[in-house]
Amino acid sequence: MRLPVSIIEFLYEADKRLAYNPKLQQLFRNCFPNTLETTIKLLADGTTFVFTGDIPAMWLRDSVEQVRHYIPFAKADKELQRIISGLIARQMFYINIDPYTNAFNETASDRHYLDTDDCGLNPWMWERKYELDSLCFPVQLLYMYWQETGQIGNFDHACYQALTSIVNVIQTEQHHGEKSPYHFTRRTVKDTETLYNNGRGMPVNYTGMSWSGFRSSDDACEFGYNIPANMFAAVILGQIHQIASEIYGDTQLAERAEQLRKEIDFGIRTYGIVNHPVHGRIYAYETDGFGNYCLMDDAGTPGLMSIPYLGYVLADDPIYQNTRRFALSPDNPFYYEGKLAKGIGSPHTPKGYVWHLALSMQALTADNDRELKALIDMLIRTDADTGFMHEGFHPDDPAIFTRKWFAWSNSLFAAVICKGMDNGIL
Repeated sequence: MRLPVSIIEFLYEADKRLAYNPKLQQLFRNCFPNTLETTIKLLADGTTFVFTGDIPAMWLRDSVEQVRHYIPFAKADKELQRIISGLIARQMFYINIDPYTNAFNETASDRHYLDTDDCGLNPWMWERKYELDSLCFPVQLLYMYWQETGQIGNFDHACYQALTSIVNVIQTEQHHGEKSPYHFTRRTVKDTETLYNNGRGMPVNYTGMSWSGFRSSDDACEFGYNIPANMFAAVILGQIHQIASEIYGDTQLAERAEQLRKEIDFGIRTYGIVNHPVHGRIYAYETDGFGNYCLMDDAGTPGLMSIPYLGYVLADDPIYQNTRRFALSPDNPFYYEGKLAKGIGSPHTPKGYVWHLALSMQALTADNDRELKALIDMLIRTDADTGFMHEGFHPDDPAIFTRKWFAWSNSLFAAVICKGMDNGIL
């Protein structure tokens, strides 16, 4: 599609700014507009379909991350407003179809990742993995767009229904074993692709937190309470409280969201912090409320590295700083080092692979320019001379990588370069 004027103008300025480094200049020229140039469909109903790249479906999570770096340009650009507001409307439409689905088709085509999944598929669903963060990202985009532009056109009845549904599901999943209708089973030899206990997941204890079947990597949760996703939920419930109060004048929805936020936050503080023998008090990645913990970090967002990015605490939070040191050490079972890169990977890709998403998130949450500059250099030298970012790659040989066309990764890298330019180090 034709790029909005504000994006063309910014690319022109960035081109001059980055001319001293031709490879970085070309990478930014490729990655910053990648979502707009390759994954956007403006639909006749006024909504926007944003597919993830090399997969034809729209993920609620990915689609937000693909456009988030465009929000600062939307206030004075009607074309960009049409794109982003249309995406928000599409997300609310999908949530009203089913709030447990992570990825949707453009039409009710009955195309699915696997037709054999036992999870209650309907023709709109590409995949029905329930991921708590998939309900959080659309609220974040709605809120950020509203705060940046002042536009209130998205706050229609469909949006109200979706926000209410989000609160209902998060509240229901506080009592997953007793109240939830959700189940998911897949015929597979990979434990990360299905849920135990007849698709219900292993039992959890009540904590105040909300259950999730799958992580942001689309891998199954080991323990049902994913801490980063619950942090994200606490943040967006505060945003729903504000929207319900200021836009809809619904004190009941506002109070429900605020009470739920408090309960989840209490659960995180009570059940989500552990004493690590090396790193001190850190946030766990997952827990079941029975005293079992998963101590790791995954490259996907939300993850422990992304906590300040989500808005849960600031980067100087002592527990976050301890957690960050843990995540970037061999104590994290998914931290890897090689000749050309070091960083966080995921059980979603082969062992030893580092993710560009993780390097970009580390850069976006870095509190000093030295670390930011080192990560930018690492990102530049690991694109395998393709001119784009990827999913996972071998840190000894970046030419061995997954996902040639992964728009989320390109967008997050572009956000890092924008931060570098804002900080004056590029």
